[in-house]
Amino acid sequence: MDMIKVCDTADVKPGEMLAIEMDELPPVAVYNVDGEFYATSNICTHAIAILTEGYFEGDTVECALHGGCFNVRTGEATEFPCEEPLETFEVQVSDGAVFVRAP
Repeated sequence: MDMIKVCDTADVKPGEMLAIEMDELPPVAVYNVDGEFYATSNICTHAIAILTEGYFEGDTVECALHGGCFNVRTGEATEFPCEEPLETFEVQVSDGAVFVRAP
């Protein structure tokens, strides 16, 4: 499993998220939580919805479709109607770039 460069650290400022669409990866969301980078599936587990079209605060992403929430550090579903956790991806930061491990 290879690490794939998905963006530069400057592309995702603290408190922001970024949708990543690449042939090598499923739809991924990259999050910057106070300078720490995390990556999860960008598809809500409750209904087909793009999480980066929702809201992001602290370490929680809220789906715009039904208001369910997830912890981006762990993928854990934290707010109903979401119950299934998000898939998370290993992230490495090197030389100003963010890399995600392909599943």
